[in-house]
Amino acid sequence: MKISDDKVVLLTYDLSVGEEEERELMESATRENPLKFMYGMGMMLDAFEQNIDGLQIGDTFSFSLSPDEAYGDYFEEKVVDLPKHLFEIDGIFDEKRIAEGETLPMMDSNGNRLMGSILEVKPDVVVMDFNHPLAGETLHFEGEIIDVHEASEEEIEAFTYTYNEQFGSEGDCSQCGHSDENGCGGRCN
Repeated sequence: MKISDDKVVLLTYDLSVGEEEERELMESATRENPLKFMYGMGMMLDAFEQNIDGLQIGDTFSFSLSPDEAYGDYFEEKVVDLPKHLFEIDGIFDEKRIAEGETLPMMDSNGNRLMGSILEVKPDVVVMDFNHPLAGETLHFEGEIIDVHEASEEEIEAFTYTYNEQFGSEGDCSQCGHSDENGCGGRCN
């Protein structure tokens, strides 16, 4: 069976970033803990899916995605200083949760959900980065397709629930803080 819309795909991969001589391994999915998703549902980057389209069990892949195909460019203006009092609950600042290196769900003034990484906690402000952690990076994937099958009713329900929890039931870009002008095309990635 070949990978196509609405098929469940299990695959292994190594994701690395950087130039060829100095690539850094960012994450891996192994045979024991593979990546599992429903193809064509918008769960993966469009360019990722395009590169594995039509593959079948046992096929290997190796491809790179430019920042434009992946998570976009890195923008300095997405690094902001937020007043520390915004992070207080009942007047208390949670130093364990609001710490350098932590990632927090946030909401902008328009009600859009965003994820922000804490770069630094200063006496009066928390410095947060709202760029995707892989923004500005060329992504290099190598892996193997280990299963492709028709989705069961249970899998469809589970994937739909997971997708709606992550991106909202509308599946539009307002749920992830993007806009169609940014190339999202109505699907959050």
